[in-house]
Amino acid sequence: MANQLKMAMMQAIITLLERGWSYRRIARELGIHRETVARYDRERSAKPAISTPGSESAELIHGLPVSHPAGRLSACEPYAEIVRSKLEVGLTAQRIFQDLRTDTGFTGSYSSVKRYVHHVGEATPLPFRRMECAPGEEAQVDFGSGPWVVVEGGRKRRTKILRIILSHSRKGYSEAILRETTESFIRCLENAFRAFGGVPATLVLDNLKAAVQNPDWFDPDLNPKIASFARHYGVAILPTKSYTPRHKGKIESGIGYVKSNALKGRLFGTLVDVNSSLAHWERTIADTRVHGTTKKQVRDLFESVERGALRPLPQEAFPCFREARRKVHRDGHVEVERAYYSVPPEYLAREVWVRYDTRLVRIYNDRFEQIATHARARPGRFQTDRRHISDKKISGVERGIEYLLSKASRIGPDADLWARAMIEERGIEGVRVLQGFVSLSSKHPASVINRASRVALQGRLFRLRPLRELCKRLRDQEPLAFIDSHPLIRPLSEYQELLVALDPNPGGDPS
Repeated sequence: MANQLKMAMMQAIITLLERGWSYRRIARELGIHRETVARYDRERSAKPAISTPGSESAELIHGLPVSHPAGRLSACEPYAEIVRSKLEVGLTAQRIFQDLRTDTGFTGSYSSVKRYVHHVGEATPLPFRRMECAPGEEAQVDFGSGPWVVVEGGRKRRTKILRIILSHSRKGYSEAILRETTESFIRCLENAFRAFGGVPATLVLDNLKAAVQNPDWFDPDLNPKIASFARHYGVAILPTKSYTPRHKGKIESGIGYVKSNALKGRLFGTLVDVNSSLAHWERTIADTRVHGTTKKQVRDLFESVERGALRPLPQEAFPCFREARRKVHRDGHVEVERAYYSVPPEYLAREVWVRYDTRLVRIYNDRFEQIATHARARPGRFQTDRRHISDKKISGVERGIEYLLSKASRIGPDADLWARAMIEERGIEGVRVLQGFVSLSSKHPASVINRASRVALQGRLFRLRPLRELCKRLRDQEPLAFIDSHPLIRPLSEYQELLVALDPNPGGDPS
């Protein structure tokens, strides 16, 4: 079932339609959709209003209709003017009820006064507040459709027009683009800032996808690239409330002005032709007009007041880079244009943000904290930061010869001598032999390994397999060591005393 508007809103729509307002104007002023206005216009045409006894009555309060439910009129009706005058000075329903009882002898209930005040309040919307801005404080941005141009291959494409207006002086900048992407939006903003010669403090714009990921009037999620752009230029991005065009009213008619004045009736061949024409139009027409609100020439007001209030441009333009989300592979790397770059191990199987240009690849977490930086690699190559590899995944070979020799020395002096002699004899081939030699400590006692190392060194035997066999034989031949004393071993005298105590016939005949 379709949503039903309140009676006051329905009456307002019908009244404005009768005054000849367009659907678009009514929708903008009342904050509803044009199709809603059209639907009530069709119903009004199909069902003309006929006054009948008991039907709903309506009166105009402040030029807008107030409806009353079917049945008898409110007890407050004779005091309508008094109620309205008290509402205008901000009195509450409770105070109005008290004054009516005291001053006029009103006999109705508080509930009737409260209902009547509610209906009057519904039919008396507050006027929109016009917000004027100080010089350099704000710029407003809007997109609209532009003319057709010819692109590569002879095809025709429709352009998009971006227009930016400084809210104080109404100085504008217009540019045509082919696609409404984040990169195009940033380039247009930079071109506008250069044309203005400075940066405004805030930038008010629609919730366009190129800039806003998740619209939210209180805490919107900006595109990370747009957020970085804002930090670079020191400008605050303020998206408007969804379906509330009046929040950027100074630019709302700006696109229409460009289309009807600068572009209508003109034909263009390429995108360059459109932008050249727009730049000429801004200088010769838009800047020289006397604005209807400020009553001053746009160029004079901008040059005399607003240009000096803009913030200075940064020394460098916003760095050109590309970005995308990437999932970390099982090997701890992310793929960027067919090359692979490592991230810390705690981000395994998670999504990260990647920014890259021709020189560097920067990787960020969800909080947009930088977690890795790599130089660009050729396709098919890996860039791995050693700090991103877990200690458990680094082999002894990777740690180097000195690390393995230090582990061999901890086995014993003979093992250390054999290990160093073996490396000197076999060179780089001995690194893996040394890794296997160190692993013998998990199978044999240090004494056995040292004895085997001493025998192998005397015979200049630097192969691992014979050394393993030697350790095994020496361990099998190693005699068991017996000890004479231990806290658990009792003296023989105690056993003798025990035997005597257990003998039932000491010194007697054993039979």
